[in-house]
Amino acid sequence: MRSRHLFAIFAMLAAATFASPAAAEKATDTLRIVWRNAIPNVDYYYNPLRVGLILAHHYLDTLVYRDPEDFKIKPQLAKSWKNIDDTTLEFELRDDVKFHNGDKFTADDVVYTINSVSAPESKVSVPSNYSWIAKAEKVGDYTVRVTYKKPFPAALEFFALVVPIWPKDYRTKVGPEGYAKAPVGTGPYKITKVDGVAEIDLVRNDAYFDGPKGKPKISKIVIRAVPDAATELAELLSGRADWIWQFNPDQFDAINRVPNVTAVLGDSMRISYIVMDAAGRTGAGNPLTKREVRQAILHAIDRPTFTKQLVQGNAKVIDAPCYPTQFGCDAAAAVKYDYDPAKAKALLAQAGYPNGFSTEMVSYDLTSWDAAMQAYLKAVGIDVKVTHLQVSAAVEKNQKGEAPLFYNNWGSYSVNDVSTVLPVMFGGGADDDARDPELIRLVEAGGSTNDPDARSKAYSALIKRATEQAYIVPLHTFVTRYAYSKELNFKGYPDELPRFYLASWK
Repeated sequence: MRSRHLFAIFAMLAAATFASPAAAEKATDTLRIVWRNAIPNVDYYYNPLRVGLILAHHYLDTLVYRDPEDFKIKPQLAKSWKNIDDTTLEFELRDDVKFHNGDKFTADDVVYTINSVSAPESKVSVPSNYSWIAKAEKVGDYTVRVTYKKPFPAALEFFALVVPIWPKDYRTKVGPEGYAKAPVGTGPYKITKVDGVAEIDLVRNDAYFDGPKGKPKISKIVIRAVPDAATELAELLSGRADWIWQFNPDQFDAINRVPNVTAVLGDSMRISYIVMDAAGRTGAGNPLTKREVRQAILHAIDRPTFTKQLVQGNAKVIDAPCYPTQFGCDAAAAVKYDYDPAKAKALLAQAGYPNGFSTEMVSYDLTSWDAAMQAYLKAVGIDVKVTHLQVSAAVEKNQKGEAPLFYNNWGSYSVNDVSTVLPVMFGGGADDDARDPELIRLVEAGGSTNDPDARSKAYSALIKRATEQAYIVPLHTFVTRYAYSKELNFKGYPDELPRFYLASWK
């Protein structure tokens, strides 16, 4: 069935080379976006998905803005800020901003948002993004003081990327469920429709304030979720979509031969990796609790060839479980595992599995990538059943301790600091499949000081131990693949946050 589906897509690509697909929706000023990741809850704080973050930056705003061109922090909802001491930051807010429902933005909204999401009982999707916050206090109608539990040098990056501001009065009135059905923000677009996970409609906020995002050129956006990459590509080629991303790399050149469509590659701060159930969360007798088995898996995968042939572009193999430019990502501290199937087999025999074993890998990435991993492990005797799910379902399965292997990727919410990735992997939370007390201690040590040398020392020790124990298989950096109508002016950025509010029609 899958072969017939792929054949149909390639046939469509060939046909589209000679017959132009339908024109973009320039005439109705509607940008039609199609992606594979349905958003189960459009309230940003309660979904861990990249597409949820992208949506949030269109209908919500943050206190400060990180310029995608130079990564400098600029004013947004806050017009200025200052450090009171090592654990206190004070924001002076704009007094000319309104939410989409007409409510005036004030300090009360900021205090409500920050104290709500940082509370231990908040049940936000990524608690480590807010666990460093002690409290927010209202100093004046347009002044807020935020206190950290300990020094936190990456605070402004977090405020720029992962702390969008809720409207206190409206969300309190309608409740969390009502807000998820009809969200309100201050952003450049308003959400007008939330149809389950199938469709989200946005319209331009014509009353948007003068800020670093600018006022959108395109008046309407329609976002639809589809089940797989083949359907996503078919929507673009048939003229039912104007923009897609993360399609199969093998289709890049063919797409660029299609009239009225362009495909481009962009850098990405995302990394790919396989999590292994070293803590034995999936049950007694799990072979992955043995270090030799985990080391065997690392030696079984030809990461350079996989990266070159399947990921393509300028993707790079990584040895440390973080993005190379992030502060604290010390690749030199990582133990390196070369591709060596013979050594993998010897390690399996040493661990008591000379004939290998069977296990399961949960994944949500491209099925061709799943198949490659499956083949590498099969070659050394590990028979892997692949369970391919939508992103949210796959993440949930792993967080419940039901995934012996979890083929995952992480974009760090585009924060250029390992405090957005290492605490998720090794901080003892739901995503941590190692549950190593020493790593949990090092996560705490690296995040509890403003001293860059002390932070670097802790994170280097963490990376050394995590790779010595082979808790995770670091694979490669990502290349972001975009395809869109040639009628569209669009630019991608390395932080992997498509900014449709900057897009326009030609």
